[in-house]
Amino acid sequence: MALAYHREIDRNTSFAIWKIEESADELLAQLQLKEHELSYLDTLINGKRNMHWLSTRVLLRRMMDTDNYIDCKVDSSGKPYLSNFPHHISLSHSYDYAAVMVSKSKAVGIDIELVKDKIERIAHKFLSKEELDFIQDKDRIDQLYVTWCAKEAIYKLHGKRNISFLEHIKLEPFEYEGSGSFDAMLNTGNRHRQFKVHYEKFDGYMIGFVADDNEE
Repeated sequence: MALAYHREIDRNTSFAIWKIEESADELLAQLQLKEHELSYLDTLINGKRNMHWLSTRVLLRRMMDTDNYIDCKVDSSGKPYLSNFPHHISLSHSYDYAAVMVSKSKAVGIDIELVKDKIERIAHKFLSKEELDFIQDKDRIDQLYVTWCAKEAIYKLHGKRNISFLEHIKLEPFEYEGSGSFDAMLNTGNRHRQFKVHYEKFDGYMIGFVADDNEE
């Protein structure tokens, strides 16, 4: 497993991208898993699901830089959290890469996606007409992936079910430049939250990430 990219957002927050090159056994050997985690692994179909679960946990261990057991659980909404460390985390994976974002001080969300033309067919399902109107023809596919990764990252940060990408997460217009940031709003009905979403393209993949700066 090779570290492909690491970025510090601030003194308490960073994310890393790893290329998955090991076998499942090689990844497993780098972890301290308990019986319930091994049992969960047995429920996963061998292949990408298995490799993605293992690789995000190996990368999390590297980022935490600890020899202690890391108790990474998921809550009732499916959001991962650490029961024995105070850090906030977010996990993502796509094909040959795993991504992990960690912060000591704020909620975070990250998404990585392999860029493919097929996103054009489903864009209307997660973008409003106003959002579709600001997508540029020149970099249309890349910009569509930015919008998906942005909404997915906000969804992961929020960590609650029953959130519609189309109805509850709104993006402000932005021009695609390969990397950058723009404003977004999460409206859950009784609460409005403003975020600055960041994005960048890496090796044919799009990365979107967000941190809740209001938590510090």
